[in-house]
Amino acid sequence: MLLLRSVVVWLLILVLAVLNGGFREAVLLPNIGRQGAFVLSGILLSLCIVIVAVIFAGWLRLKGLSRCLFVGLFWFCLTLSFEFGFGLFVQKHSWTGILETYTFKDGNIWPLVLVVTFVAPLLAARIHGKT
Repeated sequence: MLLLRSVVVWLLILVLAVLNGGFREAVLLPNIGRQGAFVLSGILLSLCIVIVAVIFAGWLRLKGLSRCLFVGLFWFCLTLSFEFGFGLFVQKHSWTGILETYTFKDGNIWPLVLVVTFVAPLLAARIHGKT
């Protein structure tokens, strides 16, 4: 049951990430430039992830360090799988192109967003006083 619930919450995070990317491309890039857009977009997505984790902490029964780290690692792995799969097979990006997003180039803070994805369940549990 935990896996299914974790996938459902992660799918919500995925929807928010896609909306965030659209917002970055349509609004932030034209108005504040590439570097600012990537930084602000990364911060917004990180906040969304933590907020979703806090909202769904009870439903996910985020109690205890091991359960929180399991959910965080699961979300982290789902995110990486999606990013590489979508990038390679749908967008037809090269490995080099995909790996470039992990270098902080042009203000892209994607690696930090992945760290937030991993620790969000633990943060949510701590906010709820469960760990």
